[in-house]
Amino acid sequence: MAPPQDGEAHGHEERPSKSERKRAAQAAQELGEALILLSDAELDALDLPERLLDAIRDARRITSRAAAVRQRQYIGKLMREIELEPIRAALAARRERASREAERHKRIEAWRERLIREGAEAVDELARWYPDIDRAEWLRRVSNARREHDRTGSGGPASRELFRALRALMESAASGS
Repeated sequence: MAPPQDGEAHGHEERPSKSERKRAAQAAQELGEALILLSDAELDALDLPERLLDAIRDARRITSRAAAVRQRQYIGKLMREIELEPIRAALAARRERASREAERHKRIEAWRERLIREGAEAVDELARWYPDIDRAEWLRRVSNARREHDRTGSGGPASRELFRALRALMESAASGS
């Protein structure tokens, strides 16, 4: 039989070290600070305790630097009383959605730039990816955006219309309708 480890001889489990407790407290406070940046709808979706929600909303209104620091510390203290993993998972899912949205936006923007730069050839390629498009309508949109780009050197209403049309096209294709 192995000799009892420190703490086992007295019949209790070993507590985390002071450093571990400080790291956990700091992580809880940082997570609380991330919650301050969320919208009210996103906060409500997390189903947080009312005291914590109130503290987060109060933190948004505080303008004094010292008071804001104290409020963030208070939020960290409240965070240590609840299970943090669901909150971490929800924030990770939120970051993932934002990342996907940014990637989708970049893809649409790249198509718009390509359509403006290449014209009819790019419309032909777009039609291969999305065979149900009205080619004449897309040629009109691209022509307007190209004229606008040549005239001003940047985008304007026609360019924005082209972007919105691309976004609608890609969203409808993604949803399968």
